[in-house]
Amino acid sequence: MKAPTDVLVYAGSESDATMLYASGFLAGDPFIFLRVGGRSMLVMSDLELGRARDESKVDEVVPYSAVEKKLKGKDGAKRVSRSEVIARVLADHGVAAVSVPDNFPLGLAVALRKQGVQAVPSASLFPERAVKTPGEVAAIEAVQRATEEATDEALKLLRRSKPRGSKLVVGGETVTSELLKGVIHRALMDRECAATRTIVAGGDQACDPHCTGTGPVAPDRSIVMDIFPRSTRTYYHADMSRTVVRGKASPALVKLFKDVQTAQEAGIAKVKPGADGKSIHEETQKLFKEMGYATEPRGGKMVGYFHGLGHGVGLDVHESPWLTSGGTPLPEHSVVTVEPGLYYPGLGGVRLEDMVLVTSGGCRNLTRYPKELVV
Repeated sequence: MKAPTDVLVYAGSESDATMLYASGFLAGDPFIFLRVGGRSMLVMSDLELGRARDESKVDEVVPYSAVEKKLKGKDGAKRVSRSEVIARVLADHGVAAVSVPDNFPLGLAVALRKQGVQAVPSASLFPERAVKTPGEVAAIEAVQRATEEATDEALKLLRRSKPRGSKLVVGGETVTSELLKGVIHRALMDRECAATRTIVAGGDQACDPHCTGTGPVAPDRSIVMDIFPRSTRTYYHADMSRTVVRGKASPALVKLFKDVQTAQEAGIAKVKPGADGKSIHEETQKLFKEMGYATEPRGGKMVGYFHGLGHGVGLDVHESPWLTSGGTPLPEHSVVTVEPGLYYPGLGGVRLEDMVLVTSGGCRNLTRYPKELVV
């Protein structure tokens, strides 16, 4: 079935970026967004009615209780379901089929079908989300500055540390992934940002790109730090990765770092309006292969370069457009990461990640933090 032009979203906007983008209204509990006949509306509980009218960006806010009252009848005894309320509003606008997000609740979709409403999943309800306004770019940059300042706090602690055998110690305390993440998270909180699943992974842990890292970090080994916080004020994200060594880096690790940096610079240079994210990713794969880096399974794990080159950033930390094997063209004014990495247990993992804004002449790097291996 062709995706209908009318849209239904049911979610809480604190946890669902699609709803936050559609409604411009922040609430933890699920609520109803509809776009019918080109007009947007919220169907809200009495609790949130006034705030929604003051704060949302929709054309109309409809009281849930008013629709419910119509459906209950004169005696008011009938129990009315959420699907009946949605179906009634849609019927009042002559709508029998709506596009919904891919993560739309299955139970609600089934209930709507019983009410004669077809919910058609769509992978891209709001493709315009990829194109950022100046205000959105400013919000992302503000989170990026906080990310850089938090990273700096962690590196200040690392620089104060001294090697003691296979560990680093500062002020008599062993430096661990958890200690460094705590420093980062507190610095972000001070700047009205919050982060979860922050990565501070050292040694062979750094060779698993999504390992968040646990336990002591070792001297002379690479430490991958990947920080992707969200503003608690604007709800926009940033995303940055740096790789550092406290102590001495082996010549092989220095080469690994420099080659990843070369690949990142080459990738950034290819970012421009209309560029194919898939092609940029594949060209990075080709470059690493020409450099002599094998990407293959070893000992039950992948080594080399085995993830995408980048992704869009906004209200979600991972959103369209994509610089991956399933990549998409890059629209002007989108914000994307460029984050190549190489991972070899025993040698170490290296990942460098910047965010760039796609501009008419190519791109502008929104990331200012330096890339320095040895700290």
